[in-house]
Amino acid sequence: MVTDSETSEDAILGGRLRVRQPLRGHRVGHDAILLAAATGARAGEQAVELGSGVGAAGLALAARVPGLKVTLVEIDAILCALAGHNARLNRLDDRVNVRALDAENLDTLEAAGFSADTIDRVLMNPPFRDPQHQNVSPDPRRRLAHVGTPGLLGRWIATAAWLLKPRGILTLIWRADGLDEVVDALRPVFGDIAVLPVLPREGAPPIRVLVRAAKAASGPQVTHPALVLNGDDGQPTAAAEAVLREGKTLNITGA
Repeated sequence: MVTDSETSEDAILGGRLRVRQPLRGHRVGHDAILLAAATGARAGEQAVELGSGVGAAGLALAARVPGLKVTLVEIDAILCALAGHNARLNRLDDRVNVRALDAENLDTLEAAGFSADTIDRVLMNPPFRDPQHQNVSPDPRRRLAHVGTPGLLGRWIATAAWLLKPRGILTLIWRADGLDEVVDALRPVFGDIAVLPVLPREGAPPIRVLVRAAKAASGPQVTHPALVLNGDDGQPTAAAEAVLREGKTLNITGA
């Protein structure tokens, strides 16, 4: 466990949650909150977050949906310990479980008690930076969180497909310029693909896409109106504030 001097405790979701996280390495940002907002869920369901880090997205989802059970899967044992602390800090540890496991290793997941075709929702924010085209951090924990190895997206989607029930829902966030890669990876198993672009400001190219898909479904791909984060004055838009601070659910959910 990292020491208190190496971490900070920060408010997210408009102060609805507090998370302890390392001062160095990956820090919780908008992506985690957007991912939780795009993951529709209902009381009594089971959700799994792959690559959960300190647990921000999964905890934000659990806070939004009373009665939802969430399992956080993270390969980094230190981040797992922080995620467990954060579940207790926010009094969600009765519904949020943390497991130090490799999201890509189905044998390990099965040995740890996971079963195929049993989960209602999977959410994930996989490492999506390409080291061949983007600068990467020298910090090993930040690099692990941000930089994907070749084929990583397909392997994580395969894990989600194994976990989910038929018609179960996968929600992920990815680079906007990699949308075709996401759709190609989803198509063999998933359908009813819904896409919501995220723009830094009106008229700018999207920086992220939120993608929702149903296992063993065959419906068409649909693109929703974009979420614009900032106005011309540089201040957050009302729509962004509603999601990032007030806990509003994004309309991509279909829940």
